[in-house]
Amino acid sequence: MGEIKWKIQFCWVKAHVGSQGNEIADTLAKEAVTNADIIEYYKKVPKSVVLSVFGGVSVEKWQREWHQTTKGAITEEYFP
Repeated sequence: MGEIKWKIQFCWVKAHVGSQGNEIADTLAKEAVTNADIIEYYKKVPKSVVLSVFGGVSVEKWQREWHQTTKGAITEEYFP
């Protein structure tokens, strides 16, 4: 079987209520927590590996997007 490559995207959402994708994610998360019959189909990766691989890249991307946005100008004055 071939290797599965994941693309993960994080974004801020004002509120979960009314967002179809978030509503589905919440439902699935609650089901996963309460259903003991669900089998884990992933290899566990230590947090240190995730941080070393994605940490710097994520911070750089966030900073770039923060500087390019026209929203949150007042907040940016306090948190440059």
